[in-house]
Amino acid sequence: MPGPLQGVKVIEIAGIGPGPFTAMMLADMGADVIRVDRPQAVSTADPAKPSLEVLNRGRRSIGVDLKQTEGVETVLRLVDQADALIEGFRPGVAERLGIGPDTCLARNPRLVYGRMTGWGQEGPYAQAAGHDINYIALAGALAHFGRAGTKPTPPINIVGDFGGGGMLLAFGVVCGLLEAGRSGKGQVIDAAMVDGAAILMTMIWGFHALGVWGEFGTNVLDTGAPFYDTYETADGRFVSLGSLEPQFYAELLQRLGLADDGLAAQMDQSGWPVLREKLTALFKTKTRDEWCEVLEMTDACFAPVLTMDEAPQHPHVKARGTIVKEHGVMQPAPAPRFSRTPGAIQCPPAWPGQHTDETLLAWGFSPAELAELRETGAIK
Repeated sequence: MPGPLQGVKVIEIAGIGPGPFTAMMLADMGADVIRVDRPQAVSTADPAKPSLEVLNRGRRSIGVDLKQTEGVETVLRLVDQADALIEGFRPGVAERLGIGPDTCLARNPRLVYGRMTGWGQEGPYAQAAGHDINYIALAGALAHFGRAGTKPTPPINIVGDFGGGGMLLAFGVVCGLLEAGRSGKGQVIDAAMVDGAAILMTMIWGFHALGVWGEFGTNVLDTGAPFYDTYETADGRFVSLGSLEPQFYAELLQRLGLADDGLAAQMDQSGWPVLREKLTALFKTKTRDEWCEVLEMTDACFAPVLTMDEAPQHPHVKARGTIVKEHGVMQPAPAPRFSRTPGAIQCPPAWPGQHTDETLLAWGFSPAELAELRETGAIK
């Protein structure tokens, strides 16, 4: 099924985490994405049995040795025809391999060259190793995740790797493609996870500037407020509340039978400990499903806290097809949704190198050239 990026040709130099997520986002929207895997990663698995690496869905894989001149030239021949390339090496590595932006743009001036790093292409940390937890720490985000009296808690690797990394690069690539369509010129996209994590905090920076964001774990959005938190139920499960606005908070109290309890005003923080104590005790009197009967689909801003095993079975998630079973694996559906050119999971995840021959043939290589490249070890 064609998506909004149908006809866009992308080369993905294989990496981990945010780079593959960018490639998945583009492929879900219809782009023809070719993943270039290292020859040592090429699998001998039965291609009839799909890989379970759902982050690699929607694209074909070729095995190319970028440490060989012939392998580099193979990728550069693909660059000649591509609209975009994405890579996630440390700064300078792509240049040393011979596939850096200057080389690629000299061959294809319309190319959008996307670079995914943790720290960015320059700065004191540029050459340092790191992971999501480090990037969001330096960006000023991690310090604000957690409860008062505890240490900061990383929200798995969503904020740095995926929200501030892969999705930021996908946005950058599409912006670059739009601009190249007008100017006829490509450019380099420097997507750094430290930058992305910082920009995701923009609203909180605004609160900070206004003087309405206090100490760690004491604010309305960081579990400081009892009406914006999770609570354990009688069966050891959890529910979530997000009753921020006065009218939603009023409905919460009314439905919980607390409207006439003489509680302090909603934003009077001196009354928050009493309210938290009442809510903690109250939610333990019923099971999670029983609380759903009381509060679900109301303006109290309530939802059960579901695990990955539970979420696909929820009526709303099922109705929207938010999580689907494709190629035998449960996984999130492509997002966002388009009314006329919807995205789709183009194909199951490829084993590394699974499509080397068919892809290179489709991109203009001859059978004789493939045989020669295989003989030299440039492809696998």
